[in-house]
Amino acid sequence: MRATLRWAHSDLRAHRGEALFIVLATAGIVASLLLATALFGYATNPWQRIFTQSRGAHVWIHTVKSADTGRIAGLDGVESVAGPYVTESATVSSRGTRATVELRGTASRPSVGRPLLTAGHWLDARDPDGVVLESRLARALLAEPGDTLTLPGTTRTLTVVGVADSAEPRYRPGEQPGLVWAPPSAVRDPGGRVIGLRLTDPGDTDYAVQRAVTVLGAGAVGEVSTWQQARAEAQGDNRLLGQVLGLFGLGALVAAGLAVHGAIGTRIRGHLRDISVLKAIGFTPGQVVRIFLLQHVAYALLGAAVAAALTQGLGARTPGRLGDAIGVWQGLPGHTIALFAVPVGAVLFIGAVTGLAAWRAGRVPPVPVPRRAVAPGGRLTGVARRALGLRLSPALVLGWHKAFTRRPRTLATVGRLALPLLLIVVAMSAWTTIDRFHSRPEELGLPTALTVRADSGLGDGGTRALLAREPQVAAVYPGVEVAALVPGQTATIALRGLGTHQDPYPYTLAEGRPAHGPDEAVAGQGLLDLLDVHVGDWVRMTVGDQPQILHIVGRSIEPENAGRVISTSLDTLRENDPHLAPTLYQLRLRPGADPRQVATALATAGRGHLDVHTVTNPADGLSPLRAVVAGLICVLALIGLIELLTMIGGTVREGERDLLALKAIGLSPRQITAITVTATCCTALAAVVVATAVGLPLAHWLINTQGRSSGIGAGIAEGPSPLLLLLFGTAAVAGATALAALPASRAARRRLADTLSAAA
Repeated sequence: MRATLRWAHSDLRAHRGEALFIVLATAGIVASLLLATALFGYATNPWQRIFTQSRGAHVWIHTVKSADTGRIAGLDGVESVAGPYVTESATVSSRGTRATVELRGTASRPSVGRPLLTAGHWLDARDPDGVVLESRLARALLAEPGDTLTLPGTTRTLTVVGVADSAEPRYRPGEQPGLVWAPPSAVRDPGGRVIGLRLTDPGDTDYAVQRAVTVLGAGAVGEVSTWQQARAEAQGDNRLLGQVLGLFGLGALVAAGLAVHGAIGTRIRGHLRDISVLKAIGFTPGQVVRIFLLQHVAYALLGAAVAAALTQGLGARTPGRLGDAIGVWQGLPGHTIALFAVPVGAVLFIGAVTGLAAWRAGRVPPVPVPRRAVAPGGRLTGVARRALGLRLSPALVLGWHKAFTRRPRTLATVGRLALPLLLIVVAMSAWTTIDRFHSRPEELGLPTALTVRADSGLGDGGTRALLAREPQVAAVYPGVEVAALVPGQTATIALRGLGTHQDPYPYTLAEGRPAHGPDEAVAGQGLLDLLDVHVGDWVRMTVGDQPQILHIVGRSIEPENAGRVISTSLDTLRENDPHLAPTLYQLRLRPGADPRQVATALATAGRGHLDVHTVTNPADGLSPLRAVVAGLICVLALIGLIELLTMIGGTVREGERDLLALKAIGLSPRQITAITVTATCCTALAAVVVATAVGLPLAHWLINTQGRSSGIGAGIAEGPSPLLLLLFGTAAVAGATALAALPASRAARRRLADTLSAAA
């Protein structure tokens, strides 16, 4: 044991930098995996906790006032119901912020879909104007118990008496109205009713919706929302962040394992005589294997322990969503198990890879085998001889020959170095795609910046005239958006009519062509997947009592409503309903205009008649991903650095036997140094080419697959610019060249006696 420890200590002193990089890389990998675990828990568990504690309804159905909702309470599979409650659409304002809401008349606190109070108290019959706000709506309005809400265009006011969490779809400005629980007397102009169904088997949700719609009649159903939609929306960007961290963490773990494997293999080749001496003095093959295994497992264990300690101690203090996620995760039941299992799993993986490489050390014979006079593949190729005959620099020719003379070993080295570089290319592609959402949103389904809704006090003509007076507005697209029942009546989708035949809405198409003809439409990927249709198919849906049949001629990139949107022109919808009037206006602004300033100016000019919201950009919720990607690039760069140091050390050691011959033919120490540097440069250049050639299509596939699964659709991926890729490749090759220069220079100037000893 003492000899084992002395060997390990000697090896550590000789390779301090490599040991430090292994520890840091392991710490970064384990930290990214722990963050991924925390984000997955944060994405799923808060909503699940609210749903369970509130006994949430699996289905919410909005109907007309006259619907006989009592008939669906007795359907098979329905355990209990919430409501029915009368509802009224309204706009409320607080501290200068407006929001579209659904006033829900609730006589008593529900037992199904029970709101979980986070502040204040529940409704009191003695306060007919008291309301309880859903928590996300309250944050948007900056409202808290005791505040007063006004209803623009009326003299009515409401008093906030409480704030509550709910498992229903959350408030999204301009898309999903906020939920306000109010006494029935406060709902003065009910426009419909809503009923919630809690099912005995959540897996039968689609069947339950179909039966409920059949009983009520398609014309009586306005909108249907399910628990799966609410859960997916609640998970949102947190789940995507977790997937990104998990994917890159696992990729980095594999890259680190391969780097350690290569480092041990190179070290074994450089210490064959020392290992033979150890065996000659009595070391068993198992003891030799344990020297390398325990040494690298200790490095990995130290890095994993540091990552776990930092995540546990400082993770919750990280500003932003990551800190919130870690704080919530630390309170979950499985937190302790994950905090132990993730580092242990990473250490075991690195230990397994280390064991495979160290096993070769156990097979080294006690008596050193004499080296061959000429290494396999060591003779100059015909191309190299002709290059020397053309009086090209011997250092460049011999360096290129040295880099690629042993094909199996060269391919393994290039592959190990290319893996972290490949992951860096994928990370840069993710960064570029996020930037594309911000810099060129019109290419990703966001051609407009503002959504405007007018109340009954302004007609279509008055609204258009008011919008036309704003100098920063480049185009106005009137439209409507209604909920439509899909065939089979298992769900509702968004049917939009935007623009006219003369002034069509500028949809961003990934497939097909724009909808110009009668009954033509474009659809999002989420709708195509939901209905199992393709571009070119006809689809039938129901809006109230009216069927609507549309021909899908293109697939649009659709960031809203999980892509479950079918869009046509307002003129097409007017063919079924000639009196259809616009209910919203999408505004395209002039280049350089600030959407928030224009929204404020329009709201002021509207004098309370306009509800103006900026269009939500899905990339806004991914801002923490930038820091995550930057951190992952640093971890991957460390892994690449480990592999580079291993490659340089192996190249220098293998070149020691050639020093005498190179000096004998008249090469100077500078030229000998250039041979090693050129070999390193060629290997790094080959790895960069492989990483770029494989990484770009892989990144496009991964990003587009994620876009398709989220409903946005494929076609959103954006690779790094050629200039950025050139800078990346140049930095990698220049870094490898700089790292190789010093050890190669030292080796070229070694004493003759040292050179003879190394070549023996």
